Amino acid sequence: MAHDYETRVAEARQATMTGWDFSWLTGRAAGEGPSWDYGRRARDLLPRARRLLDVDTGGGEFLASLAPLPPGAVATENWEPNLPVARRRLSPLGVEVHRTSGRNLPCGPFDLILNRHGLLDAAALRGALAPGGRLLTQQVGSRNQLELNEAVGIPAPADPDGWTLDVAVRALEGAGLRVTTAREEMSPYTFHDIGAVVFQLCAIPWQFPGFTPSDHEPALRRIDRHIENAGGCTAHDHRFLIEARVQG
Repeated sequence: MAHDYETRVAEARQATMTGWDFSWLTGRAAGEGPSWDYGRRARDLLPRARRLLDVDTGGGEFLASLAPLPPGAVATENWEPNLPVARRRLSPLGVEVHRTSGRNLPCGPFDLILNRHGLLDAAALRGALAPGGRLLTQQVGSRNQLELNEAVGIPAPADPDGWTLDVAVRALEGAGLRVTTAREEMSPYTFHDIGAVVFQLCAIPWQFPGFTPSDHEPALRRIDRHIENAGGCTAHDHRFLIEARVQG
């Protein structure tokens, strides 16, 4: 048991991510995901878009999956390590990648703005959309995987009700957008070994600030024993989907 624990934790610490790629967790963790299909809806909207913006594109993984893209598509990314990854992936597809946050968007107007797990600044989005333009966003809510915070002993970084569907809808409507779709779900996500848990805790430092395997070893060993006995450790992904448009 000790050897398995130490080996799996070491493997997780040595694992690296490029862009926003969680493929290391394949076979180690799995979830149902929300009932909607964000990618399918994005593909449905693409043919209507003459100008496309993808906000906080990460390593460009999702946007590249939608190719072919409209000419002159634009993406933003604010995390420095992701920029070269996104540019290598998206430049051959004709996408210009800007280093900027979701509060300082490139000059529009855009017919379609995609935002998958990026910063949602309602006023900035409204200002970048053309008349009749559409926003499609999937967000990670503030109740995301709080079971892990509790199990490891790290307080949740924000109010559990601070970022929910209702909060986001009010902000978008207040900025002058008409919300046409609004859905919210909590989906189970199960970790099948302690290495997967450690990888997740390291990959999302804004939710698990100050986490190190050595400082939290007693809690991690308790989780490891639970996984061995129960076959997994389950937390819940908090996701919500919004589609909105500008009148006109």
